[in-house]
Amino acid sequence: MSRHLTLVALANTPIPEELNAAFIAHAKVLGLEIAGLGNGPSHSKYFSARWTSSKDLMPEARVAMRNIAAAHDTDLAFLSPGFKPDEVKVLAMDMDSTLINIECIDEIADFTGKKAAVSEITEATMRGEIKDFKESLRRRVALLAGVSASVLESVYRERLRTNPGATELLADANAKGLYTLLVSGGFTFFTKKLQQELGFKQTQANTLEIIDGKLTGNVMGDIVDGAAKAAYLEEACALMGCHKNNSITMGDGSNDLPMMHSSGISIAYRAKPIVKEKADAAFDRVGLDAALLLIAS
Repeated sequence: MSRHLTLVALANTPIPEELNAAFIAHAKVLGLEIAGLGNGPSHSKYFSARWTSSKDLMPEARVAMRNIAAAHDTDLAFLSPGFKPDEVKVLAMDMDSTLINIECIDEIADFTGKKAAVSEITEATMRGEIKDFKESLRRRVALLAGVSASVLESVYRERLRTNPGATELLADANAKGLYTLLVSGGFTFFTKKLQQELGFKQTQANTLEIIDGKLTGNVMGDIVDGAAKAAYLEEACALMGCHKNNSITMGDGSNDLPMMHSSGISIAYRAKPIVKEKADAAFDRVGLDAALLLIAS
């Protein structure tokens, strides 16, 4: 466990030496001292380097450091002084646009010619402009009334792909004995298939009502929103006998923030700005499995 804030640079190519000089120079402007720790743990696909900071960084300073890293084609993570990588026991992540490359509801709507209308609501919700996720989901699902249920299988086979590093991340997390939780504001049709494919210990999502082989435009049962995601994570941590700070969380939209808040490491994967600003790590270049470098002892 470090007694200082640790900065971790992650990239697909060797970390440029110029980044170290840029960090040190900007730290002086902020009245901070940072010290390079050299290269971080190795990985077959990624490169990493670490620094420690004499003090925590204010949000605007973190944004500035991330911008410096981005200028050198590098992602950046901040590990809190109390973080203990060997005590991580839970990995919880979002599905749509995090684990996978699409927003499933948008692709379902595309088969009916209503993708634009649904996508507009989806984007506003993920940016945090529509605050009530439950109402947002109901509005979008209502637009799907009358769609053949066979469309779900078509979306899964033809359009859904896991994002880079997903398979490796889940394989390693499961091998380490982490409790792997997929918790989504999307739909059980897809989470159940991904559970079988990737080996998640638990999945939680919303169930589309289907009658006579067609979507009714309704969601069955309680809707999985941001608060529910956070609650499922808390339950998983209790099951593993640990606290939320012993978890890794990954998401891309504003409804992931309650789950990500106060976790050991929160990772924004190619995320909306509001999520990147609040997350410990922002992955815009490296794959999902780069998270393994952050929990390497």
